[in-house]
Amino acid sequence: MPDVESASSTKPKPKPKPHYGTPLPSQAVPQIPVIALGMSLGLFLAVTFSLCVGFDLLFPDRAMYKSWLRLLPGFTWLSWSSFLLGLAESFSYGWYVALVFGPLYNFFATRLFAKRLNRHSGA
Repeated sequence: MPDVESASSTKPKPKPKPHYGTPLPSQAVPQIPVIALGMSLGLFLAVTFSLCVGFDLLFPDRAMYKSWLRLLPGFTWLSWSSFLLGLAESFSYGWYVALVFGPLYNFFATRLFAKRLNRHSGA
């Protein structure tokens, strides 16, 4: 008889609720870290400027320093102070792009992601 008492004293387990469909993993909104973008673009443009100046010095008949004269205010061909100014301005242009593009991308990515999420959730 102890078997009967133990069986009657236990409560039946509740039935699990049915799950419809496959659960999707939640996704974070894609964001661009502005500081990493600024450092990357700034250094990229500074290295590119340095390589172009080196190319112009090695191959003066194919030099493009006239383009640098138009793009970099105060840059003249070629002294150490002018080279450092061009390097700083190139780095600054990279940061300008990062500070404008990064927040704009993050803003629109958040808006479009939320709109897409609402469309798929049926809201």
